[in-house]
Amino acid sequence: MDFEVKYNTKVPAVKRLMLEACELKEPTEDYSAYPLDDNLFEWHFTVKGASGTDFENGVYHGRIILPNEYPMKPPNIILLTPNGRFEVNKKICLSISGHHPETWIPSWSIRTALLALIAFMPTPGKGTIGSLDYTPEERKILARKSKTWKCPTCGLISSLLGSSSMTVSAAESQLIKSVVFKAEETVITKEQENTKDSEQNKRVSTSPSPIGGEENIVNQEAIELSGFSISDRCCNALIAVIVVIISFLAYRRLFLM
Repeated sequence: MDFEVKYNTKVPAVKRLMLEACELKEPTEDYSAYPLDDNLFEWHFTVKGASGTDFENGVYHGRIILPNEYPMKPPNIILLTPNGRFEVNKKICLSISGHHPETWIPSWSIRTALLALIAFMPTPGKGTIGSLDYTPEERKILARKSKTWKCPTCGLISSLLGSSSMTVSAAESQLIKSVVFKAEETVITKEQENTKDSEQNKRVSTSPSPIGGEENIVNQEAIELSGFSISDRCCNALIAVIVVIISFLAYRRLFLM
């Protein structure tokens, strides 16, 4: 479809996506991506599993949903092919996806997102959003099955990859490293938070309640103050009795002798 007819090419998102569509027109042996005929803001992509991993020789298909504010806001990435690393038909959590808009950089593109996804797949899931932790054997089985998987829109996905090899720039290599590091950092942070919560719960269960402690202090001070008050009253009463006795004796001495 001629997107120039349907969309306003002066809109930054439209202009950027049309440029990326032109750059990604020729598929490589590792990835391909293109917008749907009737929607410039929804793309389908296909990536090849990285060599030396559980996903080697696997072919994985998915969707990219782009916001109207793209490239100022990140896309959402959804995998459709069963793979054992990500849940299908669910937005996956990446530092370059809609789950982390705070880490997105507008200079990144759909191509860099695909490169990061390929590198990210072998990392541990560890309970992150949309992740799975299938065994290596299960993932290898799914990788073999993926070659015959068909997309209702695009057809047999193994035929969507090209034969040309891709070249990765230094900036893209750095991005891939940062994405993988982000994944590891997220896992470590969650483990640290769980440990911290556990330690706090232990301290709370073994230490006395601050409120109860304050009440004890207040009660103790009240008892002490109460004791002082009783002592003062006793002294005053004793002094009064002594004064009465002295006054009585003095009266007898003056008037009865």
